[in-house]
Amino acid sequence: MSTSTTASVSTHILDTSVGRPAEGVAIRLAARAGRDADWRDLGGSATDADGRCKDLPALPEGTTHVRLDFAVEAYFENKQADAQQDAPATRDSGTFFPEVVITFAVKPGEHYHVPLLLNPFGYSVYRGS
Repeated sequence: MSTSTTASVSTHILDTSVGRPAEGVAIRLAARAGRDADWRDLGGSATDADGRCKDLPALPEGTTHVRLDFAVEAYFENKQADAQQDAPATRDSGTFFPEVVITFAVKPGEHYHVPLLLNPFGYSVYRGS
């Protein structure tokens, strides 16, 4: 929850290759206070059955930039393994992008919802509501 001195962040992932939420994607959250400051890892979580990550750590006061790191390679490898049911793999990895890192600026008092639209060979992100 955002306060007058902090911002807040939420996210969800839709796997557009199947038109369903992406469950079980690990997400790390980092923040910094200023363009030249060092990143501070705040922790992480994973997406639920609805593709949502509802329990990301709170942002510290003074945060100006946020980074979300989505570990999508394991998600696509698991999905590919489930789909092939012991059939030989057709490629070395289930995705072209092993991770998706989104960095954005924040202001105190604002909530930032950052949806990720994902498929094995591309992604799109935007500021949601």
